[in-house]
Order: sequence, then structure tokens, then C-alpha cells
Amino acid sequence: MAKVEVYSTRYCPYCMRAKALLRSKGVEFEEIDVTDDPALRAKMVELAEGRRTVPEIFINGEIIGGCDELYELEQSGELDLLLAQPA
Repeated sequence: MAKVEVYSTRYCPYCMRAKALLRSKGVEFEEIDVTDDPALRAKMVELAEGRRTVPEIFINGEIIGGCDELYELEQSGELDLLLAQPA
């Protein structure tokens, strides 16, 4: 299964929605909480090619975007293909 990382904050409803989708699919993921860590948030922005919003979701080190993009991948059937790739 793919390696999934979710950069999030504690109070973000989009983060909660994205994590709920991943959990409903039985996907294990690493949650990286950037709520109170400016250095970690700066790292997220760098990895996310300048995107500052949360969540930022990575599958096997590749940015897929945020909650909306995750749900778009789910609707198109592409999410399962990405998640099936080995880490």
C-alpha cells in the first residue's frame, strides 16, 4: 500500500473530512499537525509547491492537493489506483 501523509491542523473541517475519507477506505496515514509549529508549516508549504492551505495530502511523496482534490480522485476512481501503488 502507498505511503500517505496528511498535513493538517486540529481545527480544520476540510482536514477532518479528508481524514474521514481515508479512514473509511481503511487507509493508514501519517498525520502531521502543523497547528502550532511554524517551522513544520513552512516545510509543508515548501513541499506543497507554495500552497499554504490545509490539508495538504501526499501519496508516495507526490502532492495530490487538498480535500477537494482527494474527493475528486475518489469520484474518478483514481484514488484507489494511487493507494494501491507500493511505497
